[in-house]
Amino acid sequence: MPEDIIDQAELDKLIEKAISEPLVTHIYTADPSAHVFDDKIYIYPSHDIDAGIPFNDNGDHFGMEDYHILSMETIDSAAVDNGVALHVNEVPWAERQMWAPDAAKKNGKYYLVFPAKNKNGIFQIGIATSNSPVGPFKAEPLPIKGSYSIDPAIFEDDDGSFYLYFGGIWGGQLQKFRNNQYREDYELPKDEEPALGPIVAKMTDDMLQFAESPKEIKIVDDTGATLLSGDNKRRFFEASWVHKFNGKYYFSYSTGDTHFICYAIGDNPYGPFTYKGRILEPVIGWTTHHSICEVNGKWYLFYHDSSLSKGITHLRSVKVNEIKHDGDGFITCLQPYKL
Repeated sequence: MPEDIIDQAELDKLIEKAISEPLVTHIYTADPSAHVFDDKIYIYPSHDIDAGIPFNDNGDHFGMEDYHILSMETIDSAAVDNGVALHVNEVPWAERQMWAPDAAKKNGKYYLVFPAKNKNGIFQIGIATSNSPVGPFKAEPLPIKGSYSIDPAIFEDDDGSFYLYFGGIWGGQLQKFRNNQYREDYELPKDEEPALGPIVAKMTDDMLQFAESPKEIKIVDDTGATLLSGDNKRRFFEASWVHKFNGKYYFSYSTGDTHFICYAIGDNPYGPFTYKGRILEPVIGWTTHHSICEVNGKWYLFYHDSSLSKGITHLRSVKVNEIKHDGDGFITCLQPYKL
């Protein structure tokens, strides 16, 4: 839960009740994107540092500069830090804030997809490639043409097609775009208007560009009505992820200022996705960001909290815990601290 609503003594008690421990403790890691490549688990997180920038709603205090990729032989084994895989200084177009990344494998090559602010202070999404899942990665000289905002997540469908999901409001700048066009005077819709949705685009065969114009995704209620901007316990904020279960597409995401991980279900990669509930209750720290990965027939939620840093919002640690789909395909909500 957000650290500003409990005192330190209560925070310490809550930390003791955590259902899982940080995967690594020598650095701070967040926003984990987990995949199984060649029977081994790889986690692509943000690397949190103390950039000395005060907290603000634009997230300037999240001043990450590089990526460290974690690997695990099994879900129960120790996580290994494989060192710096890519630094912002190695990305020709990027200036700062290497936020939540993701990765994919195609034809023996690995693709790291990441957001960063360009020289004009606008987030775009870049691609870097490697022959190894842990890098080092070499960045393309330019970001993906037509990309914007944050939190890229790559989903590979059963037919081998890859889709990139992205977007985040507030500091993620999604509210500054309509129909893929930026305007500084654009803001969030009014509370009674439809919420902004995440964005999706199919990737080209070489995985370096969009194969189509990005499209906005609709997250709807059981009546088919788009969730409203003021419905901040259910509407999309950031942290897109997609996994497939029993032929259905599960789109999961963070609600941001209400601190839930929620999910919605659809029949194709473009949605619409119908809201079905929560996956994770609030964690210690302001942000919540996750991925869902199948390992040996079981499903796991990779997430983060700020327990290791004693509640410091921008110093987070990656964790993992099993989750389950019930007989109807609904996900049982996880309580990150024992009641």
